[in-house]
Amino acid sequence: MLNLILFEPEIPPNTGNIIRLCHNCGFTLHLIQPLGFELDDKRLRRAGLDYIEWEKMKVHANWEQYCADSPGASRYAISTKGSQKHTDARFNPGDHLILGPETRGLPTEVLNSMSADHVLRIPMREDSRSLNLSNAAAIIVYEAWRQMDFGGME
Repeated sequence: MLNLILFEPEIPPNTGNIIRLCHNCGFTLHLIQPLGFELDDKRLRRAGLDYIEWEKMKVHANWEQYCADSPGASRYAISTKGSQKHTDARFNPGDHLILGPETRGLPTEVLNSMSADHVLRIPMREDSRSLNLSNAAAIIVYEAWRQMDFGGME
């Protein structure tokens, strides 16, 4: 299936919602530290998570460790700085979809490490700043999963 990567997430309820999203869609969730919370944070649990939802989650010490742990991965950054719509990309099993922290988005060095056609933007009105992280994750996860005809639902 696919992988969703949260680069230095800051808000526990967003991450809790995304843990559940990934479990329900069969995605593997990767968290890149530092995190803005502890993984045993009660605000994560408030999202109604069961222990089974944590079993496919991977935690990486930093961006460099994540890259070393996933050599050759096809990576897509989701950013307001992207020039290509998320619906224009053609996702494949095993792809990595990367979202940045809530207050600052993905850093320039991460965006510059990818080709321009792998920096995707979710369309919004011009006067909009950004989407909530868990909403953006749901949009990109379901588009990628739709492109694979919702494989793995059985």
